[in-house]
Amino acid sequence: MNMNLDLNSYLRRIKFTGELAPTLDVLTRITEAHAKAIAFENIDAALSVPIQLSNEAIFDKLVTKNRGGYCFEQNGLLLWVLESLGFHVRPISGRVRLRFTDRSQVGPRTHVFLRVEIGNETFLTDVGMGSASLTGALKLAEGIDQETPHDTRRIVRDSGLWYHQVRYDGNWKDACEFTLEEMPLIDREIANWFTSTHPHSHFRDRLVAARARDNGERLSLENFDFTIRPKNGEAVKRKLLSQNELIEVLRNEFGLQLSDEVCVGIKALPFLL
Repeated sequence: MNMNLDLNSYLRRIKFTGELAPTLDVLTRITEAHAKAIAFENIDAALSVPIQLSNEAIFDKLVTKNRGGYCFEQNGLLLWVLESLGFHVRPISGRVRLRFTDRSQVGPRTHVFLRVEIGNETFLTDVGMGSASLTGALKLAEGIDQETPHDTRRIVRDSGLWYHQVRYDGNWKDACEFTLEEMPLIDREIANWFTSTHPHSHFRDRLVAARARDNGERLSLENFDFTIRPKNGEAVKRKLLSQNELIEVLRNEFGLQLSDEVCVGIKALPFLL
C-alpha cells in the first residue's frame, strides 16, 4: 500500500514556513530550504546497502531518519512533495559533467532532476547534484545569467544538447547535460542500480557529502578532504585527521543522524583505512 505524504514532517525537516501555493516563489524557497537541510551523501552506496526508490523508503530515510541521499532519493522526494502541492512537475534525465574537463568526454545518463511548468514558463530544479545542487529554480531560457542564493547559473545549447552551467571563480563550468527526455521510475531504478552497485561507479569507491548553508556558503566532503566554499569566494580546504573526526563532520556539519552500525561500517571502508 502506498503511504500518503506526511507533508508537515517534511516541512519541519527543511524548516519551511509560509504559503504552499504552486508558485515560482514557493518552488524557489522549497528548493533552497531542502538543499540546506538535507545533505547529499552516498554512504549507503559505499557500504553496499541497497538503495530503494519507493516514496516510502525515500521519506523514511531522508525525513524520518534524518539521513541524506543522492539524486534519485533527493529529487524523488522533492518530486513527490511538489506533486502534492499541485505543481506540474516531471523527472528529467541528465548526465552530470562536474568531473569532466571537456565535452568530448561522455558520462553515463544516471542523473535525475525536475522540470516544473508554472503558467506558460518552464523552470528546472535540482537538489541532488552534490556541491552544485540548486538553491533556486532556473528558468529554461538560453544564455541568461541567473542568480541563486549560492551562485550564478545559466543554461546554454550546443549541438542539440542543453547544458546547465555554474560559474566558479569567474569561469563557466558544465554541471549537467540533458535533452529534456523524461526519466520514469523504471529508468531511475536501472540507473540507481548502476550507481549504487557497479564497481566502476564513483559512488562506490569514495565517500562524498555536500550541503548548502546560509550566506551562500557550501560544504563538500570527499573522503578526508573537507571544503568550505563561501559565495563568490575562494574555496577553503581542510584535511581531516582521523576517522573519528570524519564521523563528527558528517554528523555536525552535514547534519546526518548516523547509527553506531553505520559509523562502524564507514570506518571499515577500504578507501578510508
